[in-house]
Amino acid sequence: MLASCRRLARGSGARLALAGALAITLALGWSGHAQAQGAVRSVHGDWQIRCDTPPGAKAEQCALIQSVVAEDRSNAGLTVIILKTADQKSKLMRVVAPLGVLLPSGLGLKLDNVDVGRAGFVRCLPNGCVAEVVMDDKLLGQLRSAKTATFIIFETPEEGIGFPLSLNGLGEGYDKLP
Repeated sequence: MLASCRRLARGSGARLALAGALAITLALGWSGHAQAQGAVRSVHGDWQIRCDTPPGAKAEQCALIQSVVAEDRSNAGLTVIILKTADQKSKLMRVVAPLGVLLPSGLGLKLDNVDVGRAGFVRCLPNGCVAEVVMDDKLLGQLRSAKTATFIIFETPEEGIGFPLSLNGLGEGYDKLP
């Protein structure tokens, strides 16, 4: 059964701050604990561009971020992070899922109710498990044109939890990423 979700409101306090700090930390590849939330540079529909300069980095790095939380499970949240690598040669999508996911099942993605595939989890940290996909132009095009996206995590092989994610503003936000 798919759990219903809602987008985190901008003023939702501690949960949003934690999600933002975790998201920017993971998006920019920092290790250890979140040290900065990252500054919100712009808002594009339901997406935010957040930027920060990680310790030791020569330049500021930015990511397109959206977080959702399950309405019926306050401990189940998901953060989607889209970024360009520092060398501008690759596009990455990192998804931070809650702890307790069934790792071998991976993270599923449906666009407009059509199964796009699954991504494997690459690591778990104290605040969540990370799935990562190198995005090609085909996937980026699908995300730009789709009306709905649902990310699916599994707690058991039979039970998936769906996180509907708004794609409103994704294309515009991606185009504005430095």
